[in-house]
Amino acid sequence: MSDEKAIRRIALLGNHLPRQCGIATFTTDLSEAIAAAGPDLDCFVLAMNDGRHKHDYPERVRFELADSDDGAYTRAADFLNVNAVDVISVQHEYGIFGGKAGGHLLTLLRELRMPIVTTLHTILATPNLHQRRVMDEITALSDRLVVMTAGAAEILSDVHGVAAEKIDVIPHGIPNVPFAGSKNRLGVEGRPLILTFGLLSPDKGIEHVIDALPSILAQHPDAVYIVLGATHPHIIERQGETYRLMLEDRAKRLGVDGNVIFHNRFVSQAELSEFLAAADIYITPYLNPEQITSGTLAYALGAGKAVISTPYPYARELLADGRGVLVPWKDPSAIAAEIVGLLDDPDKRAGLRQRAAAYGRAMLWPAVAQSYLQSFERARGEHEQRLRTTFHATTLATRPAELPAVNLGHVETMTDDTGILQHASYNVPRYGEGYCLDDNARALLLVTLIEEAGSDDPRLVRTLASRYLAFVSHAFNRPLGRFRNFMSHSRFWLEDEGSEDSHGRALWALGTVVGCSADPGRHSLAGELFHAALPAVDRFSSPRAWAYALLGIERYLHVFEGDRSVQAAGRAIGERLLGLFRRTDRADWPWCENRVTYCNARLPQALIATGTWTSDPSMIATGLRSLEWLMSIQQTADGYFAPVGTNGFFERGMTAAIFDQQPVDACATVAACMHAFRNTGDHRWAEHARQAFTWFLGQNQLQQSLYDPLSGGCRDALHAERMNENEGAESTLSFLLALMDMRSDEVRWNAMQIPVAEPAEVLMAVSARPQR
Repeated sequence: MSDEKAIRRIALLGNHLPRQCGIATFTTDLSEAIAAAGPDLDCFVLAMNDGRHKHDYPERVRFELADSDDGAYTRAADFLNVNAVDVISVQHEYGIFGGKAGGHLLTLLRELRMPIVTTLHTILATPNLHQRRVMDEITALSDRLVVMTAGAAEILSDVHGVAAEKIDVIPHGIPNVPFAGSKNRLGVEGRPLILTFGLLSPDKGIEHVIDALPSILAQHPDAVYIVLGATHPHIIERQGETYRLMLEDRAKRLGVDGNVIFHNRFVSQAELSEFLAAADIYITPYLNPEQITSGTLAYALGAGKAVISTPYPYARELLADGRGVLVPWKDPSAIAAEIVGLLDDPDKRAGLRQRAAAYGRAMLWPAVAQSYLQSFERARGEHEQRLRTTFHATTLATRPAELPAVNLGHVETMTDDTGILQHASYNVPRYGEGYCLDDNARALLLVTLIEEAGSDDPRLVRTLASRYLAFVSHAFNRPLGRFRNFMSHSRFWLEDEGSEDSHGRALWALGTVVGCSADPGRHSLAGELFHAALPAVDRFSSPRAWAYALLGIERYLHVFEGDRSVQAAGRAIGERLLGLFRRTDRADWPWCENRVTYCNARLPQALIATGTWTSDPSMIATGLRSLEWLMSIQQTADGYFAPVGTNGFFERGMTAAIFDQQPVDACATVAACMHAFRNTGDHRWAEHARQAFTWFLGQNQLQQSLYDPLSGGCRDALHAERMNENEGAESTLSFLLALMDMRSDEVRWNAMQIPVAEPAEVLMAVSARPQR
């Protein structure tokens, strides 16, 4: 390759030391190894931050991204494009990027103009829906994919359909650790040393080694087990030191605490090398059967240690051919037997060590860095080939409008220490009308979805979620099994039981908390309320209450799909709703009532959602057909979305009311069309969703934006001659719920492809980048 075509500037995206995690160590080591590979290479890092910790990064880190800030990914893409980076190396782990299943990363990758080489540190054999969608797009956007074992390459091909020729197998890099070392400095001179190192978390299985120690010490009473490493920072935040304290208490109860040493710190490379060199046996008793990489195992193997491990995929591959010993999951007796056997047989231990060290030579960082540079060259060549054949141009006709950021400012303004207030005068809360369950359930639904997607203010979202769930819980009248709806500002309930619709909305929000929230307290309380409130729906006659309950059941079953009682309730409610459609359905009126009123799209949405999890094609077909008809009557002659007006609604055989148009109907339409798009893959539904959403932003009959970007609120209605300037809770929450649907990663608009033959044609493209 000529000097003009040589790769000179390389960017790496991932975590970086001093952030404490395995990806940070890997990115740091890889960037240093690449920089050392050639004097002309400019290698720098873009570091992911979790927004909760500040890190004193070295000079090599030139850009920082807050993982939950979607805008940071766009800014990072601009930074890379402007700085003429020749290739970017992405370190991918679902948990280090924001958004659902780390989907914010896609915002960055879609905008890059240089070759992308993505190293996959986790590949799941059974990804969930969101993980699969994110990974599928990552593999499509990347020019080359790096995995660390042949087994990982097979999973990538089998699960995500990636062609083998696009995959490079490059081992996990390791430092050059001495084959043997002194135990004097560690205070264990003359004693057999068993070692585990790495950040502590409950999936490490260390308790099973501690359980094995009594049997080990019966044969080798001087043996010592060192657990080297701090507790993972994310575990500290969620659980504190519970896991480490459990291990220490376990050792004391078993009487082996004098033979267990915990070094609770994030060790330097030099310290790690010293511990590894001194160890007689290294053990990874991990519990994750899908773990495809382990930096700690790679380090131990490369250091020529006698290694014992549970049989996760990475260990099975690295320790094959006599390079180590595998033991069953959670089996202290097997661990004890293998450790005692190796301590009793120095020759066997030496054989394992020699074979491990020989295998590890190809894993040293200088060799790994060269392999990465070769992968970068391949990516560069393939990237340039596509540049000569295909360009991707984005025009005003094909590019979706920039979506607003999620602004909770007005939601905060409308919320006090009880819950969210119902109404506002302009953008000022009105205390007179107090609170209602309807709006607090909507608010709970919203913040749960925001939390699941990733927020740049997680503390605020957690606070709001707890407050709204507390309101919903307080609203539940347990003796009646029903929710109250209206509460005065003086905190007095105005009824013993509320409407059927408000009850259904509460179930919808509670099911969503169960299905989406990672907070154990909210998850448990929502589950209790959900089960207590669900039986009342059997007595309801409102089809919208049925629909809301069905949407909550769908979310609930995301995590408890085997709950037969909830399944049975969902099937029964779904059949009742489908029966309504069948009784009134005609070719010119495919609807379940003789009147089209409010929140109409929730009815077909519930059929599509329920028909999907029950595998009922007739229910799905009815939902899709009724939604198609609804879209046809909610569109003006000049193509604007126009929900059925509340000033008269739409009686069968009459003319539909045009005004007043309500945000809650636009929100329902966006969500229903999204469900239809996910079910069918038909991009017409994505376009319907876009059309309904832009109604909020001024694409309506008055050409006025209902969304107020200054306050973050939404006006209450579109009248015949003006907007309703009040920004109440229902309208604001409706806009934000619709925005969350639009920001989800399922909607795509494919920009058109322009074949390019001559340079002059390239200059005519509005915006060009290679089709991946």
